[in-house]
Formats: sequence, structure tokens, C-alpha cells
Amino acid sequence: MGFDITVHADQFSTSGSKVAVQYNAISADHLEASHETEIKLLADSNTVAVALPGASIGIGCAFTPARKLLDQGASLAIATDWNPGSAPMGQLMTQATILATTEKLSNAEVFAAITFRAALALNLTDRGRLQPGELADFAIYKTNNYQNITYMQGTLKPDQVWKKGINIYTKGKES
Repeated sequence: MGFDITVHADQFSTSGSKVAVQYNAISADHLEASHETEIKLLADSNTVAVALPGASIGIGCAFTPARKLLDQGASLAIATDWNPGSAPMGQLMTQATILATTEKLSNAEVFAAITFRAALALNLTDRGRLQPGELADFAIYKTNNYQNITYMQGTLKPDQVWKKGINIYTKGKES
């Protein structure tokens, strides 16, 4: 019917990622139960693999094998799966840095996964990068070292948030 497809895949058992790839889904979300076969399928496709560490934390299951997905060449996004049932935390940076620590992801891999690859997982091709022609959606953190954004595991909060090039939040100037 022309709808974009996303698949709730491999959270507790495998086969969802195969369906996602077979039907050219934009994303395959969860992937906690994915193994080598599923990782290879995703890596050889255009489907974005979406890790949802909040669900792993919330229900106490394994994390998405993010390191293996990246090492095989998959496009990895990280999101929260924020919901009152299995992922009530909602804090993207906290979840992303917990996943990064567990899966040995670099800062660059985390930032890519929460920016332009997350946008791709939503089929939003006009954002996620700071370059001409893209929407200027970004956050500014007060730090002398960008690595502190992940090192502080979500405790460092943005000082400014910009949406479509417009400042929509400045710390201390809340309305």
C-alpha cells in the first residue's frame, strides 16, 4: 500500500530481521536475539539495525549485538523505545552510553547512531548531519571536550537545542 515498513525484529527469537530484509524495511528494531545469520542479513541490506537499549535494561535481556553489527557493515541506529511497559527510562544519552560501554562502541559510532543513522531509520533524509541543505537540528553541550557528552553517561545535559535552525531551548531561559 506504499507505507514505509519497520519491523519489530529478533527481540526474543529470530526471524524478524529476515522478514525486514525480505520486504525492504526501513528498519529492524530491537535485535537482542540476533545471531550471526541475522547480523549478516542486515549488514548486506539497506535496512537500518536499531538498538533499543532501554528495553534491554527494562526487562533484563541481552543488548543488541551492536559491535558485531557494525563490524559486519550494518547501519546501526540507537533509540530509546521509551514506553511505560518495558522501557520507562527514556534518557537517550544514558542508554546510548550504557550500550556503548557494553558493546565497545566509539564516540563516533554512538554519535552516528543517534543522529544521521537514527534519521535514516525514520526515513528522514534531510536531517542528522550539519551540512548545507540539511535541517539544522542539533544540541549544544557546555564542555571543553566532546567526549564528555558520552563519558558523563547522560548526566551532561544540553545547554541549547536547535530545531530547523531555530533555537528552541536555552538552559536557564525556560519559559
